[in-house]
Amino acid sequence: MLTLLLLFTIVPLVELWLLVRLSGVFGFWATLALVLGTGMAGAALARWQGYQVIQRVQAQMREGMLPAQAIGDGALIFVAGLLLITPGILTDVLGLSLLLPPVRRLVLQGVRHWFAHHFRVETHSFHAGPNGARQPGRSTIIDAKVIDARVIDPPHDEPFT
Repeated sequence: MLTLLLLFTIVPLVELWLLVRLSGVFGFWATLALVLGTGMAGAALARWQGYQVIQRVQAQMREGMLPAQAIGDGALIFVAGLLLITPGILTDVLGLSLLLPPVRRLVLQGVRHWFAHHFRVETHSFHAGPNGARQPGRSTIIDAKVIDARVIDPPHDEPFT
């Protein structure tokens, strides 16, 4: 909660400070043109890259492959687009950097690392026994649930915390 509070208060203040400083150096109209230009160019680039990702996802699914990398790229391109339409220099720089494939790859590696250390996935398979009862064994039916690493076996009637 504190992180979000700082994010929504500190970032706009830094953006405003940067805009005032740039306006003092280059002038108001040049700064405005820079912000609008990077936003429009970045949004067009994000749209083009997003379209390419959609085509990649469709091609991989037609081949029977799981498009995990493409979906991750798509999510980061979406975030980049949101950052680019937000007025400001800092958000434009972050958004443009997320449109670079090597930067996206590093961010996705960091996200995977974070998930690997904060979540555990358990799978169990069952087959139908007499009277349709589920019994452990070999089957194509797989039940899976994601468990928070800090919670071993939470009650099923309460949401995860």
